[in-house]
This record gives sequence, structure tokens and C-alpha cells, in this order.
Amino acid sequence: MMLLKESVYIFLVWGKRNLRNIWRWRYFYLLLTPTLLYFIVFSYIPFYGVVIAFKNFQPFLGIWDSPWVGWKNFETMFSSVKFPELIRNTVLISIYRIIFGFPVPILFALLLNEVRVMWFKRSIQTIAYFPHFLSWVIFGGIIYNVVGPSGIINLVLEKFGIDTINLSANPDLFRPLVVATGILKEFGWAAIIYLAALTGIDPHLYEAAKIDGASKLRQIWHITLTGIRPMIAMLLILQLGSVLDAGFEQILILSNPVVYSVGDIIDTYVYRVGLLEANYGLATAVGLFKGVIAAILIVSANHIIRRTGEKSLW
Repeated sequence: MMLLKESVYIFLVWGKRNLRNIWRWRYFYLLLTPTLLYFIVFSYIPFYGVVIAFKNFQPFLGIWDSPWVGWKNFETMFSSVKFPELIRNTVLISIYRIIFGFPVPILFALLLNEVRVMWFKRSIQTIAYFPHFLSWVIFGGIIYNVVGPSGIINLVLEKFGIDTINLSANPDLFRPLVVATGILKEFGWAAIIYLAALTGIDPHLYEAAKIDGASKLRQIWHITLTGIRPMIAMLLILQLGSVLDAGFEQILILSNPVVYSVGDIIDTYVYRVGLLEANYGLATAVGLFKGVIAAILIVSANHIIRRTGEKSLW
């Protein structure tokens, strides 16, 4: 009885203290509420639908009344001749994005940070950011008008009497096209975080380096890159965690049956199987597999980054 009274007393004291802190910072919690509601509605409540991966889902019966099939959907997924191809395409495109795309925003931010003419700097920023705000439907249409059968590139080739090429229907060039257009659309927006991190570097470090005779490249290598290294590590963790997310909208817009052998990824397969063929159980199983692998990758990447001495997500 004494232990129970002490536990109740401790709980009441803890609750009173936390309620006092919540009331003190009530406006900050109020600002946080829309974000919490967003993740609750769109990230946590949908977990309820994961059950579909273990059922033969029938829309008219509902989730709980649909018959259980256990691991059948996963067995179908792993035994499919299409599955190794999907994994290979998804991983390769994501790795190409990391190798060729991850350094681009960093280089852009470093170059832009050295510009001292403000009107020119702001103009370049605006031009680089703008493609991010275009949907892939619009941006993909622009790309198709450039690289398509009757696009600008082929019109120029025709003028010079050179054989035309259809880049959008060439399996050998489709992956480079996906990586290049993805970089072109997002590198300006991705550089914002690095530009913000650059503002936190102490200017006196550059002055001290100049006095010691360090060149501009030395300053960038030893001061600038060192200053934004924690941010680079954190963003690399997040990108490694999304290796199986190769860009659904982009692939869906740019791909066609001719390039499915090199461009069909997990997300587009889930779209076709789940929505077009109404095989909801298999589509959910593939999506769940992707989520589990992504969680393993992000935890592993975070552990490796932490072991190297850099700041990690947790």
C-alpha cells in the first residue's frame, strides 16, 4: 500500500511539472500540432492497412473480413521472375543517384557561397530552385520535348544530317536520363540546407586562414567542408535509407514498355499490380518488404556514421 501511494505521488508530481511546462510553452506546442496531426493521419494510421499483405483483400468485404492467406503474397513476390529485375533496377538507379547526384548540391552550394554580387547570386538561386516546384508531369513533358522522337535534340541532328535517336526509348540511355533529369530538377532545392549550414561557419576562421597564407581551395577544404560535414553525414544517412525509393513519379512519367527491363522499379510495379490489376495483397506485401529494408538500411547507415565520429540522427 505504501509503494502504491508513493507511485501515485510521483506520478502526480511528474504530471504537474509536465503540465506546467506544456502550459509555459503552449504556443510552441500549438505550432507543432499541425505537423503532429499530419504524421499521425498520413504515417501512423495507414499502418492499419499493412494487414492487407497477409490477406486476400476483397474491397467489398473490408480488411478484417477478407480471408487470411498468411505468407502467400510474400511467397508469390519472392518466386516471381520479375522480382530480381525490380530489385536490380531500383538499387542501381538509387546508387547512381547517390554517386552522381549527392555531390552536386554540395558543389553548387560551395560555388554559390563564393559569389559576392548579390543580384547575380539571387538570380542563380531562383533559376536553380524553380524546377523543384514543377510537378513531374510538367517537367517530364519538358524533358520529352527535348529528348523525344521529335524533340529539340533530334531536330538539331536532322539539321546537320545526323541520324536521330530516341533517348526516351533507348534502354542503354534510360538510366543516365533518369539520373540526369533528377539531378537537374532537385539540386538547387537540395542546396538550400547546405547554404544554411554555411552561414553558421565563423567568418573569423577564414580570416585566420588568410593570415596563415591558405589559398581559397585550402579554405574550402579545411574550413567550409569541415563546417558542413555533420550536415552532409546526416543527409547521406537519409538518402541511404531511401535506396529502394528510386522516384516513382519520375519513372512513371519517363518510362515506357520498351525500357521496362532497365527502368521498372518496385514502386511502379506496385502501382501496376495494386491499382491496375487490383492485386492489393501482393502490392502491399511488396511495399512492406520495401519499408522493412529501408528501415534496416537507415539504422545501419546511422550506426556506421556514428562509429566514424560524425553526428547521427540518434
